[in-house]
Amino acid sequence: MTSTNLTPHVLQPRENRWIQLRQRPVIAWFTGLSGSGKSSLANAVDQALTAQGRHTMLLDGDNLRTGLTRDLGFSPADRDENVRRTAEAAALMAEAGLIVLVSLISPLRAERAQARRIARDLPFLEVFVSTPLAVCETRDPKGLYRRARTGQIPDFTGISAPYETPDAPELILTTENRCVTASAEPLLDALLRLSAWP
Repeated sequence: MTSTNLTPHVLQPRENRWIQLRQRPVIAWFTGLSGSGKSSLANAVDQALTAQGRHTMLLDGDNLRTGLTRDLGFSPADRDENVRRTAEAAALMAEAGLIVLVSLISPLRAERAQARRIARDLPFLEVFVSTPLAVCETRDPKGLYRRARTGQIPDFTGISAPYETPDAPELILTTENRCVTASAEPLLDALLRLSAWP
């Protein structure tokens, strides 16, 4: 239950931190099926931004589930809470001036809309990694699709649970028959432009 006895503190202007970093914050929210290439693309963009002198943080779904969201399962309510917590963490990091890359299946449009609302006035890019289900199943780097098809994993996104493609993402990245560097280039260009300090 949420306490009503809370009074948020007035903090220094967030721009003070941005000036120190000499960059503007951005949140790039990668969504797509398991095996679509979200983590690979996010990692490539993260490394490229660091090489360009930008300050970043990468929040990966599997990594978060070993820490921040390790108490959550995969029920609809738990999935929603997983997205909410991740979005809150991303917003805090962006307030501090970082470029935050979030790699999370986040299968429902309502969940992604919630993440955008949590970001408030911070720049938020929904990045749809558009890889066909058949290609994701062929890759199946963790063997999850095989297990889902045999009923070992219930409520698996794209097989026994829905994935809702974004209606109007800021960017669509394709990974089929393309190397990671080429696939990531449009997002890297956008983030370098949006985070540039005047």
